[in-house]
Amino acid sequence: MIKKLRIKFVMTAFLSVLAVLVILVGGINISNYIHVVNESDKVLGILSDNGGRFPEREPEGSGRTGEEPPPGAGHGARIDSPELAFETRFFSVTYSAEGDVVKTDTDKVYSVSGESAVSMADEAMMSGKESGFVYDYRYLVSETPDGGRIVIFSDRGASLANFRSFRNASAVISLLGLLIIGSIIYLISGRAVRPIEEAGEKQKRFISDAGHEIKTPLAIIRADADVLMMETGQDNEWVSDIIRQTDRLSELTNDLISLSKMEEGGSSLVTEETDLSAMAEDAADSVKSLTIMQKKEFTSDIESGVHIKCDKKAVYELMSILLDNAVKYCPGGGSISFSLSSKGKKAVISVENDTDGSIGDEAVKHLFDRFYRTDASRNSGAGGFGIGLSVALAVTEAHKGRISAEIPREGRIRFTAIL
Repeated sequence: MIKKLRIKFVMTAFLSVLAVLVILVGGINISNYIHVVNESDKVLGILSDNGGRFPEREPEGSGRTGEEPPPGAGHGARIDSPELAFETRFFSVTYSAEGDVVKTDTDKVYSVSGESAVSMADEAMMSGKESGFVYDYRYLVSETPDGGRIVIFSDRGASLANFRSFRNASAVISLLGLLIIGSIIYLISGRAVRPIEEAGEKQKRFISDAGHEIKTPLAIIRADADVLMMETGQDNEWVSDIIRQTDRLSELTNDLISLSKMEEGGSSLVTEETDLSAMAEDAADSVKSLTIMQKKEFTSDIESGVHIKCDKKAVYELMSILLDNAVKYCPGGGSISFSLSSKGKKAVISVENDTDGSIGDEAVKHLFDRFYRTDASRNSGAGGFGIGLSVALAVTEAHKGRISAEIPREGRIRFTAIL
């Protein structure tokens, strides 16, 4: 349980950090990309408004007005820079109203030929979009005064290269940071769950110690009650009730001790090569007579030759718990099936039985909780303490296996343990 809790703690913290990094780094990169696109569209808008060219500069010697910013002012607002026309590499292709190429202007770009310009413009026109990217060139499609079309391209290679460089660097740094933080989280997780681990160990120790201490007075009470029964006669209902309740308390104490032992894990197991098929036959035989008396149909399908290394006593207890649970809660006239099969190196134990239909999907989730019983079970007089399935869970987990409950159809429940 502590190991699972530690894994959950690490995964929760790790995923939280991952989510923050994705939002933070992703948001920055998306913002950078939007900035590149917006700046490109503003440049293309200026070119489109002037027929594919930048507006002419004022003549030399005209002087600056008091409203013009001095050189270097507005750094970062590149779109307002007087150097924009000299920094921008662009070209354009003009189409007639009939769709024929009437003009190609590649004077302001070196790496694109006229033929390549027309090919890229055709691709932009075929996309049906007013703006977009062809390779690293941002384009804008606009109408000409004579009803034709002009496709203007601006080279955004440098801006996109900077964007990609930052994106890749931020991804690598984030990944490294995530690994470092994950390692730190894993290292501190042991300290974080240590109080819970210590509390759990104290609880197990208390249950085990208290159980052993309680067994002695219970044995004395049972012996004294037997003596009283012999002296007063078999019809003394008070002594009979003492014996009955003492037996119930002894059964609960043994279950708690067994559960505490199983939850200690592999250190408490005495494992050896075991003929699971023979064990299953014995477990099935132990309930056959009881099912006949209660008029319940019982079938078993036990594969021969199934061997695993396990704690014999614990696994037999697992089978007994599942079969006893099925017999208790199967209504009269219902059916119970028990099977054992091998799946590779694993053994699969399955017990299925009819129910009164009161166990729903929500109840199934809690069947392995300590002392959990459905309302129907509490009122059925079937007995039990709601701890048997908790012991079954502890046995399977101590053997590195798993156990589950499911409702294959309404009015039927199946327990499957894989060892």
